[in-house]
Amino acid sequence: MRSGRCISIDSWTSRTQGGMMKTSQSIVIERLQQAQNAHDLEALLACFAPNFQGNHPLHPERGFQGIEDARKNWSTMFDNIPDFYSELLCSAVEGNTAWAEWYWFGTHRDGSQFGMRGVTILGIQADQIEWARLYMEPV
Repeated sequence: MRSGRCISIDSWTSRTQGGMMKTSQSIVIERLQQAQNAHDLEALLACFAPNFQGNHPLHPERGFQGIEDARKNWSTMFDNIPDFYSELLCSAVEGNTAWAEWYWFGTHRDGSQFGMRGVTILGIQADQIEWARLYMEPV
């Protein structure tokens, strides 16, 4: 199935009369984006499992784990970039692994522009993200 500008591997599970039914992994990605764009920290954190592991393979020193690290990272992001916006360019799901291409942008409090673009690979179980590999870079 073609969705946006990419081919979705398994993101739609079955046809319904009104269209396609989404997988729970696709719904988690949508919830994550909605929480990011609403700057709703609690809704965003609800997307993550308590033992969440976040890795930046290109920048290992940026790795983080657990809800409190996620809280610190995202509250800092929302505070420093008051107009932060997340654009989901494409996503695909294979089993419990989801791939998402993002463009995050906004304006820092000092007036400088913020922009990051890249891919996250997410392990999703029981409607929560258990692990993530972030390949996000400044643009």
